[in-house]
Amino acid sequence: MSRLHRPPFVDPTTNICYDTDNSDCEGWLTKQSMWLKDWRRRYFILKGSKLFFAKSEYEAPHGMIDLSTCTTVKSADLKSHKRNSFEISTAETTYLIYADTEKEKDDWIGSVGRAIVRCSSTYQRENTAASRNYDQQGQQEDDDDGSVYSNDSNNPYFN
Repeated sequence: MSRLHRPPFVDPTTNICYDTDNSDCEGWLTKQSMWLKDWRRRYFILKGSKLFFAKSEYEAPHGMIDLSTCTTVKSADLKSHKRNSFEISTAETTYLIYADTEKEKDDWIGSVGRAIVRCSSTYQRENTAASRNYDQQGQQEDDDDGSVYSNDSNNPYFN
């Protein structure tokens, strides 16, 4: 039996199509609408650094939160006046969302938080440092091409 495929999300501003199949995490959450501030149940799909939401599981998503622009994800029960709620914040917008259970809320905070960290520049630098070459004894190999020690007048080691 073949699995139904969800149509892609098409960004209305850029017309870029985003595939939402093979997600990292997905499930039902309730999100506060941006303009009317009422609560709407939506199907959320986390894939990479994008969090999509749709009216149903197999509809094309109608919205997307770009997690690479997010600063925080944290619990928000007091702010939203809802149990099991959390917020996802960007510089411009704060999205209020709640889950059906505390475990679902914690799972989503963890998944979204990891996605935010994966897009951060700190993670990128650490990942680059972690990918350096190591020999069989675990010692970092020298890939010294002499460029750091060149006698260039702009080199701070020789000024």
